[in-house]
Amino acid sequence: MGRESTEQRGLGKNWTAEKYIETSVKEIRATVGDGKVLLALSGGVDSSVVAALLVKAIGKQLYCVHVNHGLLRKGEPEEVVEVFRNQMDANLIYVDASERFLSKLAGVSDPEKKRKIIGKEFIDVFAEEAAKLNGISFLAQGTIYPDITESKGVKSHHNVGGLPKELNFKLVEPVRMLYKDEVRALGKALGLPDTMVYRQPFPGPGLGVRCIGAITKDRLEAVRESDAIVREEFAKSGLSGKVWQYFTVVPDIKSTGIIDGKRSWDWPVIIRAVNSVDATSATIEDIPYPVLHRITDRILSEVKGVNRVLYDLSPKPVSTIEWE
Repeated sequence: MGRESTEQRGLGKNWTAEKYIETSVKEIRATVGDGKVLLALSGGVDSSVVAALLVKAIGKQLYCVHVNHGLLRKGEPEEVVEVFRNQMDANLIYVDASERFLSKLAGVSDPEKKRKIIGKEFIDVFAEEAAKLNGISFLAQGTIYPDITESKGVKSHHNVGGLPKELNFKLVEPVRMLYKDEVRALGKALGLPDTMVYRQPFPGPGLGVRCIGAITKDRLEAVRESDAIVREEFAKSGLSGKVWQYFTVVPDIKSTGIIDGKRSWDWPVIIRAVNSVDATSATIEDIPYPVLHRITDRILSEVKGVNRVLYDLSPKPVSTIEWE
């Protein structure tokens, strides 16, 4: 099935981001009135655009909750705070629950169990923060059009439908009729930084599914630091706009190496870089060897506990994009 036009989705023939923002602001104000709105702000494209749109429409009537579960990429929690609290003057509730999540995940190696623990704990933390606020009537979500047509509902990492019944809010979903590129256009028009607007697809459980097996602090840090190096080098090389998704994986295996003239017993870092249109299939990006060498040199010299760098050449299918 092809992509539906703006007319088919009831947005009009001459759709523009600016017109959509103007109309949405009016609709949000009419719906919300003087009520208060709660939003789980992950820092992803959709939730960030919804937050910026709601700030423009209702200002301090919006309460954003950003839960740092310790599984975000390097610099992401700080960027959320900088953009929404410091630049947009939004009501931002920042919760550092990283220790809480990691303690729940200790010793858990099964991927599905890890996902369930992360999902449940997120809902629990969000519900606890919601319960502290008085007079909240609405819950905003970053549901977009493909979530409705393909999944017949909202996306799992934005869906906080597992909240207790006493926190039964009315939904506000201002980008539910838009495709991802249209949501990005809104983000640009609303003044969000490119690092948010063009953020790569990122799994709900975050780095938890890239720290293969039972998550430990030191191996999670190896994933975070190596991922940051790959992102920096891709940006310098002009690859960040060319490659759809790129990241690192650190499995729970070790191999021998030599560091500072001494035998080491450390992890490998695996680089994954793929191109895809809709994530149903993916091809491997041809990374120039000079770039791979730079990334390898940096990872081996800057990331603790690592003595080997590998490049994953497996397309989807047979492999999946993520390792877990």
